[in-house]
Amino acid sequence: MSQYYCFCCILNQINAGLVSIREIFKKKHKKILVQKLLTGSVYAFTSPALFPFCPSGDPDGRMPVMRDSDLVSVFRLQTPVWEFRYGDVLGKFHIMHDAIGFGSAKTGRNFTMEWYELFQLGNCTFPHERAGVSAPFWCNQGAACFYDEIDDVHWKQNGSLEKIGEISGEMFNEMARWVQEDNETGVYYETWTVKSDAGANATTWFESYDCSQFVHRTYKKLLDMGADLSSQTPTSYTKIYLYSGEPLHLGDDSIFQQSSTRDLATDIKKFYHSFRSHQSVVEVIESLLEALEKMVLEKTFYFYYNSEYWKLPMKYPYIKINYEEIPLP
Repeated sequence: MSQYYCFCCILNQINAGLVSIREIFKKKHKKILVQKLLTGSVYAFTSPALFPFCPSGDPDGRMPVMRDSDLVSVFRLQTPVWEFRYGDVLGKFHIMHDAIGFGSAKTGRNFTMEWYELFQLGNCTFPHERAGVSAPFWCNQGAACFYDEIDDVHWKQNGSLEKIGEISGEMFNEMARWVQEDNETGVYYETWTVKSDAGANATTWFESYDCSQFVHRTYKKLLDMGADLSSQTPTSYTKIYLYSGEPLHLGDDSIFQQSSTRDLATDIKKFYHSFRSHQSVVEVIESLLEALEKMVLEKTFYFYYNSEYWKLPMKYPYIKINYEEIPLP
């Protein structure tokens, strides 16, 4: 399969996802918040998210407290991205979403915990344009989401649901406190991993911060507490790579306010314009060709990381989606 086809496939799906950023918010106050964000009444989330951003999260942002003597099963969960809408379509390209499940032996209750974007994947990967605002508008916060039950069909039908261990209720409660702390420190979702090349000894310029990274952080925390976790199947995860030479730091939103960087600001906005939402099929094709020209011919990708802009001098193979095995910590 050609790199061009893979690139077009994922970006087309990303643009499709941009249309539905309101779907994650099921409660009235969440809909109002999104409307304010899109109209500019609120700049963006900059404070940690609480669990109520989940469609069925606890209204007070709490995780359940287990009895110390409880025996809690731990499950590895994986399913294709946007499986609820496209079924196994993205699974055929190994574009997967990861989560963790828990089951209490004493109460019989099951829970799902996952880390994902507050405003859908497309909005975390590329910004919006707003009339009268010079800087691109990012909706790129991510957070842990914890809610009742494990949807067996959702995870099993096109993915996996595997028990990988058991922990005590006391260990679960300690992990829950850590999740709250983790939610308060890592607040931005990052899709891309940026590396110097595709070789084994490549330099990693920027690491992704996504659902699989959260799963691994949680596994490591459980293992540090003494949990014994093991999988009978390969633990593979989706990684989306950009390949570039040493990144050049450009600055923050002040780029778009200074006359000395006007040309740079224009070029950045033109680059992101190719990935705008709500495009027609013809516009999507034209935009993808423009983006490929920028990446392949001009060897340039403008990258946004922790509220700072970077210029990536792109290198072959430019972009790649890997489904690679990463053992349990």
